Amino acid sequence: MTATDDSGKRHRRFGTHLMLVMLLITLPVIGMISALDYRQVEETLIAEEDLLREQTEKSVTQSIRLVDAGLKLFDGTLDHRMEEGFGPVLAEYERTGRNPAEMDLSHVRDELGGEMEIYIINASGVVEYTTYPPDLGLDFRQIHYFYDRITEIRLGDTFTADRIVAEPASGLLRKYAYLPSPDHRYLFELGLACSAAETDRFDPRYQTLKTALMRLNPALEGIWIFDCYGRIINVTDSESPTDPAAINPVAREVFEEKRDRTLRDPATGQFVRYISVDLSNPDHPSDTSRVIELTYTAAPLDARLAEMRFSHALLAVLAGLAACCIAFPVSRRITRPIREIVGYVNRIACGDHDHRIRVSTGSEFTRLEMSIGIMVDSLKENIRRLRESEETLRQYSTHLEDQVRERTADLEESSRAANLYLDIMVHDINNANTVAIGYTQFLADALEGEQQEMAKKMLSRLNQSSYVIRCVATLRKARESEVVLTWMDLDEVIREQVANHLEGRVQYEGHPVAVLADDLLPQVFANLLGNATKFGGPAVGITVRVEERGEEVVVSVEDDGPGIPDAVKRELFRRFQKGEGELTGAGLGLYICRMLIERYGGRIWVDNRIPGEPECGVAVRFTLRKVGEGRR
Repeated sequence: MTATDDSGKRHRRFGTHLMLVMLLITLPVIGMISALDYRQVEETLIAEEDLLREQTEKSVTQSIRLVDAGLKLFDGTLDHRMEEGFGPVLAEYERTGRNPAEMDLSHVRDELGGEMEIYIINASGVVEYTTYPPDLGLDFRQIHYFYDRITEIRLGDTFTADRIVAEPASGLLRKYAYLPSPDHRYLFELGLACSAAETDRFDPRYQTLKTALMRLNPALEGIWIFDCYGRIINVTDSESPTDPAAINPVAREVFEEKRDRTLRDPATGQFVRYISVDLSNPDHPSDTSRVIELTYTAAPLDARLAEMRFSHALLAVLAGLAACCIAFPVSRRITRPIREIVGYVNRIACGDHDHRIRVSTGSEFTRLEMSIGIMVDSLKENIRRLRESEETLRQYSTHLEDQVRERTADLEESSRAANLYLDIMVHDINNANTVAIGYTQFLADALEGEQQEMAKKMLSRLNQSSYVIRCVATLRKARESEVVLTWMDLDEVIREQVANHLEGRVQYEGHPVAVLADDLLPQVFANLLGNATKFGGPAVGITVRVEERGEEVVVSVEDDGPGIPDAVKRELFRRFQKGEGELTGAGLGLYICRMLIERYGGRIWVDNRIPGEPECGVAVRFTLRKVGEGRR
């Protein structure tokens, strides 16, 4: 799978690369096809699950509506019977002088055959008298829409039949009807309990419906049906015990909002659907609408999806193994001519330039064979020419080395001569300047008036010439000498330069500290003090400060002269950069200071003596590396 070249590095063979490329193309395609197919299957299963759930909900809704339609038909057969039943009730009411407290309701109930319960509801909506003790004191004001409806009936003059309703726990069907008293003080209500035969005939049989739907939809775990109060209705013996008075608040809210609701439980994978079935009728006081609670689980769908994922992953792995088994022989077959060519080329590389390449597979490899042959012939000719060139180059190199040695000797001689002339010029010009400065100073002291001013100008120019000569000597020494730093007493250097500086007033309190520098360090202070005096005037005040900051020493040379504009400060340390005004110099002093400070490993910059007030003087600051006590 790998090969080792002359440098010892291991490289993969071309056949290995080709096989890897084939696998890198084939395996992702297999994975993509498998993923897309699984995605399609997943979407199909989810769509089927949603469709089955939709059909389940439609089935249970239609079943409840069919039951309600059957009860409506049964209702019509009992209306006339209920209306006739109010005759004995009205007669007893008139007999007692319209005093319901004096009415013999038990006698009236027996007169009606004992199959109807009698209720007398007062104007407050409370059952004040009844033959059915459990409902005595029942307050209908808690059911607003029902209270409003029976109040409307009490204030009217007509008989009103209600719907047949099922009692929550027992499922017993009962028919109710209403008639207002002649004085509209009370509302009479009759409740007829349906016979066992009638109950069996119109029994909703919700448990049978639940069993059938759960058999049809494996994801359905439970069905509960609630009335308008949020109570479970038609609880059969097969159900777990349930309190008939228990109220499901979610079912009650769904009934009031008349809008379906879905509740999900991610922890268990279950979700509950509440479906509102509107069966209300404005002609009847009671609302027989229902709320269906359907509990679903995602376990069957998750199991099917897990099975699909496993089968698709298994197929993808098998397809990948098949691709690997196919890629190896195919890559070997494709690269066989290349391996033969590599073998021939290796023989040629070992020196057998007369060996010919013989490959018989494919026109492309034939053209490659011819190209390599031409290349080998060209290589043989180039080797011959290269050997001839090597001999010529060897002879030329020998001659060139002799010329280089001669030119180097000439340059060294020229450099020594130039340095000699420069030393003579610096020495002689400096001596001449010293003599000229002495005589000119004598003339300036002896003359008066305009002639004295001219002598002072001449003296200034001579001092400037001497200063330039010193700068040139300093630059030459700094550039030619090797950087060898040693410890120096900074306090001694500053005191010496302050003592030599007679042109201005210099304040220095003293600060003993040793720094890394060389014998050119005094030139830094000479230039800075000279600049401060030259640009600040004879009356300028100069202060030298030394501060220790960790491993560094910060030296400040401050003056209270006219200051330097901020725009000029950044350019002052450049070579030949001059200041502004009549007292501008040659532009070498600060450049030399910067070169020497950087030579010592520090940095130099210009600040305002007073921050924010450039016209109040200049502070030139620079850093030097401090030397510890143990390094002296």
